[in-house]
Amino acid sequence: MAVGHPYAGWTARLFVRKWNNDTDARMKPIVYTAFALWASFAHADIRFTRVTDEAGIQFRHFNGATGEKYLVETMGGGVAFFDYDNDGHLDIYFVNGAPLAVGAVSNPDARLPINRLYRNNGDGTFTDTTHRTGIGDTGYGIGCCVADYNNDGNSDLFVTNYGQNVLYRNNGDGTFTVVTTEAGIGGESRFSAGCAFADYNNDGWLDLVVVNYVSVDLKTAPDCSQAGIPAYCRPEDFAPEPDILYRNNGDGTFTNMTQDAGITSLGRGLGAIWTDVDNDGRLDLYIANDREPNFLYRNNGDGTFTELGEPHGVARNEHGDAESSMGIDTADYDNDGDFDVILTHYQAETNTLYQNDGNGIFWDITAQSRLSEPTLLPLAWGTGFADVDNDGWLDIFFANGHLHDNIAELEEIGVYEQQNQLFRNRGDGIYTDISDLSGEGMLIEKSSRGTVFGDYDNDGDLDILVTNINDTPDLLRNDTPPEHRWLSIKLIGNQKSNRDGIGAKVTLQNSDTRLLREVKSGGSYLSQNAQRLLVGLGTVDQVERVVVHWQSGVQDVIENVKCNQVLTIREGEGMILLD
Repeated sequence: MAVGHPYAGWTARLFVRKWNNDTDARMKPIVYTAFALWASFAHADIRFTRVTDEAGIQFRHFNGATGEKYLVETMGGGVAFFDYDNDGHLDIYFVNGAPLAVGAVSNPDARLPINRLYRNNGDGTFTDTTHRTGIGDTGYGIGCCVADYNNDGNSDLFVTNYGQNVLYRNNGDGTFTVVTTEAGIGGESRFSAGCAFADYNNDGWLDLVVVNYVSVDLKTAPDCSQAGIPAYCRPEDFAPEPDILYRNNGDGTFTNMTQDAGITSLGRGLGAIWTDVDNDGRLDLYIANDREPNFLYRNNGDGTFTELGEPHGVARNEHGDAESSMGIDTADYDNDGDFDVILTHYQAETNTLYQNDGNGIFWDITAQSRLSEPTLLPLAWGTGFADVDNDGWLDIFFANGHLHDNIAELEEIGVYEQQNQLFRNRGDGIYTDISDLSGEGMLIEKSSRGTVFGDYDNDGDLDILVTNINDTPDLLRNDTPPEHRWLSIKLIGNQKSNRDGIGAKVTLQNSDTRLLREVKSGGSYLSQNAQRLLVGLGTVDQVERVVVHWQSGVQDVIENVKCNQVLTIREGEGMILLD
C-alpha cells in the first residue's frame, strides 16, 4: 500500500504552480513528466473520475444572484444520496435556489429553477424523475436530510429553505406528497440551514432538528461594500435565529419541543449532526455555528439536553477562537471506539479535527494530525470521514470554494474557484494530502458546497458527489483498484428502534482490529450521505463478529461473515438477507 510523505500533496501543489508561473514553455513537458513519475511513486492507488455527464446528470445549481450581494446567494448547495424507490441503488436529490430580485414581476411563462431528483438506473446512469415524483420544490432551497420518519419502509425527505421548509412523505409508489402543514412543522419563514433526524428520546420514532442561520430581509439588507467594491455582508451583520427541535408523536405529526428540551442557546447555525459522544446509549446533538462557539447538547436521558460545548472542548479551537464552522461529520477516525469530530471553516482558519478521549471530552489535534497548514488558505464547506480505499482507516474530504465571487478585487489572497482536498489516513494519527495524486476528479476547481458519500454503482467502494454554487455538480466515481475487502451493511429496525436504524452502532471485530460505525442523518454541509454503511476491511477475507447495538438496547451478533457482500440485518433477528 503506497503512502506518500505527509506534506506530499501540499508540496506538489506549490511545485506545479511555481513551474506553471516561472518555467519556460519548452521545459514544461519535461517538468510534468518528472512530476507524474514522482507522484506515481509517492502515491498510486486512489483514483477518482468525474462522470457527471456520462451519468446523464444535467442539473445546474442556480443561486439567484442579482448583483445586490444578498448573503443567501452564497449558501445552499445541499444534496442527498438516498434510495427513494427501494431498488437497492442510490438516487440523487439536488437542492436548488430561486430568483431573489426584490419587487420583480414574475413571468408566468418562465421556467423557475427547481430542486431535482435523479433516479439511479442501475447501469451507471440516472434519469430525471422530478416531475413524476412531485418533489420539485420551487422555493429558495438551502439543504436537506432524509429519513423514514413514519416507519413505513420508505425514505422521506425534509428540505430547508430561505422561506418555508418542506416535508415530503414518500408514498411508496414512486411519488411524494407535501405534508409540512399537517405534520406540524410549518410555521414562519426563516433562513434554515442544516437538519437531521434522530430518535433522541428512544421511543422508536425519528425526531427532527432544524438549524436556523440568521435573520435576513432582502428589502432592508445593508450595503456591505468594501472601499466601493460590492461585497457580501458578514454573518455578524445579522441577528442569529433560534434552532428548532421537533418531537415525533408517532402518528405522522410533530410537536415543537425546543424550549422544553433546553435547545435554547442562540447561534448562527449551519451544520447539525446527532451522535453519541460519551457512549451512554443516548444521542447527543452537535451544532456548527458560524463565527461563534459551537454547541454540544448532551442528552440527559429525560427528554432534555444540557449545552456543554465549552467544557467538553468542541466550542472553540485549541487557541480559544470561535471559528466560522460550516460543515461537520463525526466518526471513529482513529479506531479507538469513540466518535471524533471534523469541522470545516473559513479562509485563514484551519479545518479542525477534535479527538474524543472516550468520555465525550475533545481535544483539538489539527496540528498533530498535520491538517493545519494545507487547510489554512482554502475556504471549506462540505466534508466527511470516508474510507476511500477500504483499508479500514477513515480518510477525510473537504469541498472548497470562496464565498465572494469577486474575492480577487477584495483581497490579495484567495480565489473563488478552488480545488477540493482529499487526505489519506495513515493509521498512525497523521493525515496525508493526496489531492493532486488521486485522479483528474480531484483536480477540478469550482466554488464547491455540499458533499455526500455513497456507493452509487454498487461496486464496493465509496463514490463522492459534490455540488457547486451556480454551476454543475461533480459525480466522482471511485476507480481505486479493488485491493481491499469491504462489507456493506443495511439495518432495518422493527419499531423498538426506528426503521432506518439511525443511531445504531455497528462494530466489526477481528482478532486484531475493531471498527466502529454509526448510522446517521444529516452532516457534511446541508446534505445527506447514504445511510447504508460501507466498511473497508483491508486484506481480511471475513469478519469474525459483526455486532449491532440498537438504540432499543437490543444487540444482534453475526459471526464469520464473508467480505465483499451486502449484509441486511433486522433488529432482533440478525442477518436476514445476503445479496
